[in-house]
Amino acid sequence: MEPMETTQSTFDHSLWENLMGEARKDALRLNFDRKLKLEFHGTKVTTDGGLLAYRELDDALSLTSTVDSELRDIRMGKNTQHGLAALLRQSIYSRLAGYEDTNDAERLALDPAMRHVAGGRAVGRSAASTSVMSRFETKTLAQPENLAFLMNLPRVWVDRVHRRMSLMKQIILDMDSSVSPTYGNQEGSAYNGYFECTCYHPLFCFNQYGDMERTLLRNGNVHSADDWQSVLEPVVARYRGYDILRLFRGDAGFADPHVYRCLEAEGYFYAIRLKGNQILYSKIEHLLTRPVGRPPKKPIALYHSFRYQAASWEIPRRVVAKIEWHAGELFPRVGFTVTNLRWKSSNVVRFYNKQGTAEQWIKEGKYALKWTRLSCHDFMDNQVRLQLFALAYNLGNFLRRLALPESVKKWSLRTLREKLIKIGAKVVRHSRYVMFQMAEVVVPRALFREILERIGRLRASPELTGAG
Repeated sequence: MEPMETTQSTFDHSLWENLMGEARKDALRLNFDRKLKLEFHGTKVTTDGGLLAYRELDDALSLTSTVDSELRDIRMGKNTQHGLAALLRQSIYSRLAGYEDTNDAERLALDPAMRHVAGGRAVGRSAASTSVMSRFETKTLAQPENLAFLMNLPRVWVDRVHRRMSLMKQIILDMDSSVSPTYGNQEGSAYNGYFECTCYHPLFCFNQYGDMERTLLRNGNVHSADDWQSVLEPVVARYRGYDILRLFRGDAGFADPHVYRCLEAEGYFYAIRLKGNQILYSKIEHLLTRPVGRPPKKPIALYHSFRYQAASWEIPRRVVAKIEWHAGELFPRVGFTVTNLRWKSSNVVRFYNKQGTAEQWIKEGKYALKWTRLSCHDFMDNQVRLQLFALAYNLGNFLRRLALPESVKKWSLRTLREKLIKIGAKVVRHSRYVMFQMAEVVVPRALFREILERIGRLRASPELTGAG
C-alpha cells in the first residue's frame, strides 16, 4: 500500500473511532434536576445550520463552483483529499460564521453544517483540518497568480449579482480606509499617528448596495489615499462599458488632483471632502457672522458655491461650502466639498454625506466578521486573509439584500450571524438523504422557507446580457 493511502486509511479509522467514542461517553448529570442528562454529539449536531441558506445562494449564483479550474494547485502527489473549491468555501464560510482563525478548523472539520457547505469529500468524511487550512491560506492562496485571482473574485461575484438584477441606472463608488490593529512583530505593521496605534491601513471600495468591489491591505504608516489606483482603477475599468450614471464619493484623504483627473477622464461625477484653508474661508467670510436673533433649536444651514483652484490643480473646480449654526455654539461648523456635479449645493452636500454608509459597512466587517484579525507574520499571508474576509462579507451582504424578506431586510450582518447562521440543528441520516432538524426559535420555518424561495427565484431568473 502506498504511503499516502496508508495515511488516509489511518485518518478515516481515527475519525471513526472519534465518532464511536462520542456515542460511548457517559451522559453528564445535573444536580439541580437529576432527571436531566447532557450528551455531546459534535458530528450529529451543529450550531451553524443557517449556513446552508448561504450555500444555497452561493450555488444559485455560481460563486464558488468554478474555483477548482481557476486556482493553481501547488500541492504535490496524491495529498489532495479536498478540492480547492471546498477549501475556499471552508475558509469563507467559517469566517462568515464568526470563526476568524484557522485554529477553529480542527473542531469545524467534524461539524455537519461545515462539511456540507464545503462539499466534496468533506460530506462523507470530514472537512479540512487546521494544518490543511493553514497551508491552503499561506501557501496555495499566497502564490502571486492565486492572490491576483482572489483579489479579483469580488468583481466576478458582484458582476454575477448584477446580471441577476434589473438593469442598473447608476453606480456609486465609495472609497475609504480603515485601521486593523496589529500585535507583535508583523511584517508591514507600523505606528499610525492618526489612529494612534500600531496597525495595518487597509483600503476599501464599495458600491451603493454595500457590496465590496475591491480591497487592498497596506502598511500601517501610509497615507489614506496611498496606492488608490490599485483599488479604484480596476473597478472604474469594469464599468467603462456600462451606459449608466457614474458617481464617486470620498473623504478628505482622497482630495488629490490625480484622483480628480482620473474620475473626470472616465466620466465620473464626484463629491470629495476638502480640508479648509485660509483661501476657502475667505470665500465664505460673509456667511461666518452669527445670524441676528435668538437661535432656533434646529440648526441653521447655509450653502455657498464658488470656483477655486489650489496650487496643485491645473484647472479651477467647483467647491460647495456648508455653514451650520447650532444653538449654544459660538462658532459655526463648516465643511467644504470639491465636486463636478451641477446639482444644487444642498443636494451635493446631501449626496456626499451618504459617504458615511461606507464607514458603517466597514464597521460591520470589523464587528460581524472580525476582519481586523490579521495575525500572520508575513504581510502576503495577511493580504490573503483580508481577501477571504472580503468574500465572506460579500456573501453575507448578497443574502441580506437579495434574499431577505422586508420584515428582516434591515438586519445587520452581526444580527444575521446571531439569529440566522447560529441556528442549532440535529442531523439525521437516512439511506437516501440527510435531514437537518432545525431549531425554530428566532428564525421560524416560514421565514427560512421564504428566504429559500427568494434564492430559488434568483436561480430561475435568466442572466441579463449586455453591459448595463
